[in-house]
Amino acid sequence: MNILNNLIAGGAWQTISKGLLVTVQISALGIILGTALGALFCAARLSANKIINIPVKIIISFLRGTPVLLLLMVIYFVVFSNIRVDAVLIAVLAFGLNSGAHIGEIMRAALAGIDKMQVEAARMLGASKTMAFWYIALPQAAKIAKPVYQNAVISTIQWTSVVGYVAIADLTRVVNNMGSRSGDPFLALFLGMLLYLAISYLVNGIFLLSERRAKRYG
Repeated sequence: MNILNNLIAGGAWQTISKGLLVTVQISALGIILGTALGALFCAARLSANKIINIPVKIIISFLRGTPVLLLLMVIYFVVFSNIRVDAVLIAVLAFGLNSGAHIGEIMRAALAGIDKMQVEAARMLGASKTMAFWYIALPQAAKIAKPVYQNAVISTIQWTSVVGYVAIADLTRVVNNMGSRSGDPFLALFLGMLLYLAISYLVNGIFLLSERRAKRYG
């Protein structure tokens, strides 16, 4: 009950709110950056030019194979060690690069799985290559990629819990500190788990609503 008293009477909820906001900011901006980078990575991987294709393939393999915590620490403690950059922006960059590599491969696999006969039929009917891509290939690829992309988004949100290693007061670090001060770490960490679960359900709800909206107007 001590932690509940601290949460309400002690005003700890305000600190938790700030930590939650930091987590949401890093997650949202990291996913937006990751999606943009993923599109660029995907385009480069599909390029017939080996000068573009091969280096990007190596970069993607490196980013996918490197734990995001180590990537975050390298960028924070090595790349920007002598440059004053906000730690939150560094975290956004790290998660953007990590999620971008995964999302790029998700996009590439989705485009590889579309019905190419429909694209060829559109070209035969006079549609340009660009029109066939935007109106035939892309909608099909988006439908294929959506469930995996949704999982990638939730995974990115969960992995932001490691940003406390670079002195960012995110949700995980805040609830951990609160548990240490109250002497009841279990309830504090359980509260943090519930908040992460709530964020995940919110993301799932957004995807579900977008899917229903697409079916209604599709």
